[in-house]
Amino acid sequence: MPLGRRAGRPGLIGTAARTAVIAGTAQATAGAISHRQQNRYAQQQADAQAQADAQAAAEQARFDAAVQQAAAQQVAAQQAPAPAPAPVAAPAPAGGGDDLLGQLQQLAQLQAAGVLTPEEFAAAKAKLLG
Repeated sequence: MPLGRRAGRPGLIGTAARTAVIAGTAQATAGAISHRQQNRYAQQQADAQAQADAQAAAEQARFDAAVQQAAAQQVAAQQAPAPAPAPVAAPAPAGGGDDLLGQLQQLAQLQAAGVLTPEEFAAAKAKLLG
């Protein structure tokens, strides 16, 4: 048998070359996968940020609309004329007990409705009882 290579088995240089090719391919594949995952993650982050920005803009628009509506209501309330005070009932004659009670109840209702202030109620009550 001649000194040389055996048939069917690669030599030391062939094995080293094959190992280098396999290692290089594995490294290139791992780099490509890593690059693709980084791109996918960056795209997901950009999409999430865009969605958060859209939600923040919508919330700000709702807030601005509510502020404008409140301001418009305040202006309208300031421009509306104040309601005229209800006329105070004339004092009843001293002899009518049922009529006096009805007038006192009417005054209490006017005060509860906010038409009469507590001072006006007290003055009208004093006139009726006095």
